[in-house]
Amino acid sequence: MNGKAYIIGTGPGDEELLTVKAVKVLEKCTAVLYDRLVSNNILNYLNEDCLVYYCGKEPGAHYKTQEEINNMLVKLVKEGHIVGRVKGGDPYVFGRGGEEVLSLVEENLDFEVIPGVTSPISVLNYAGIPITQRAIAQSFHIVTGMTSASEKINWEALAKENGTLVFMMGLENIERIVTNLITNGKEKATPAAVVMRGTSSKQRKVIGTLENISEKVREAGLKSPCIIVVGEVVELNDKLSWYEKKPLFGTNICITRSREQSSSLKSSLKDLGAEVTEINSIKIRPTKENLKPYLEKLSNYDHILLTSVNGVNNFFDYLIEENYDIRNLKAKFSVIGKATKKALVKRGIVPFIMAREFVGEGLFKVLAPHLVKGEKVLIPCSSSSRSYLVDEISKLGLYVDRVHTYDTICGTLKNKRAFDEVDYVLFTSPSTVINMIDMLGLEAIKEKKLIAIGPQTAKAIKERNMECFICKKHSEEGFLKEIIEFKEAENV
Repeated sequence: MNGKAYIIGTGPGDEELLTVKAVKVLEKCTAVLYDRLVSNNILNYLNEDCLVYYCGKEPGAHYKTQEEINNMLVKLVKEGHIVGRVKGGDPYVFGRGGEEVLSLVEENLDFEVIPGVTSPISVLNYAGIPITQRAIAQSFHIVTGMTSASEKINWEALAKENGTLVFMMGLENIERIVTNLITNGKEKATPAAVVMRGTSSKQRKVIGTLENISEKVREAGLKSPCIIVVGEVVELNDKLSWYEKKPLFGTNICITRSREQSSSLKSSLKDLGAEVTEINSIKIRPTKENLKPYLEKLSNYDHILLTSVNGVNNFFDYLIEENYDIRNLKAKFSVIGKATKKALVKRGIVPFIMAREFVGEGLFKVLAPHLVKGEKVLIPCSSSSRSYLVDEISKLGLYVDRVHTYDTICGTLKNKRAFDEVDYVLFTSPSTVINMIDMLGLEAIKEKKLIAIGPQTAKAIKERNMECFICKKHSEEGFLKEIIEFKEAENV
């Protein structure tokens, strides 16, 4: 039985411009073909068993021809797959999506096209350039800048237009574009701009006029992919700039936690203007059935300590599975970090103590004054967690049970190319260090600037002959503050 193809536009690069419909479709794909211009996190939305094929095209080097892509698309659908053909921008805006759909139509195969946020509008937005503006530009024209199409362009008509002109994929032909416009009557003083890698951490912008924009682009060393824009709206770029003014603009930060643990930090970094490369170096494998021997005595504990979101979820999920009435619990709950607190509050319980530092030492420091000799403590945690809390609390004369409710195992790397763009790597535990080395290799990681959220993580990094910075405050808040300070110091 045949499957179905989805031709999916994923926007210009910023992962948050991915549409809700695209996310929904990606999650059910069983095979995906993707291009080089696709955002580095898009593949994280796929199921683990989804087949992934790279079909990237770069100037002068094609990994697969268009015909090969068409044939592969047809073949996978005929094999019964739900196929995602993942493309940057919108599939029908110079994306050759029409050709791919026609290959499916010829074979009478089922398909849908998912529109994407198109780069000629969104990239200019991120560069502070509106494609239209009242009293300045009431129209716009989007033109391919590729050599093969240049002879088909009506340069005389374009040169007479008062609206905004946008040239896609035209960096290699910028001098020819400029010459054709000027030769056909466009004023040399007409404002022009070139935006490279728009909406990403590598976004760069050059502003000039038709007369000097080619020279300025050469001096700046811009490389494809770029968008060329010509028109009076370019002069608004400074006043309307917003993305480039964010404190972490131009920074690509790799976070290495599990997907469940990454969302809060990722959101905060994005709000500050960073591009976030999410590599889930650890996966969570629940072992919550280990709680079974403790069910009957849960009501005897005076304190329950939860050190992660996964600890919270696995503990309470098991109680639900066993129809356990949590009103039997008399224990005070204490947690590490805001994310763990938030997860606990969602379960209807406000923590007694929350340690801000992302280490066991931080929780012990704030909890110790409230511990009484002879009390009973339960710590549901990862099998790879340290014994620090057990050891220190036991020294105070309390009875401590530690239960391993989940294992952390090495994650799966879906898009190794994404790591090439990274500037900083944040490690939040020794296991993230070990797993990232297994996934990417020591040499690739050594090339980046490494940050450890605490001393135990730093120890794991240094034991492998790598240098790192240790956050002064072992928490997400500490990291966010210090990464801004790094960025400001680099710009001085």
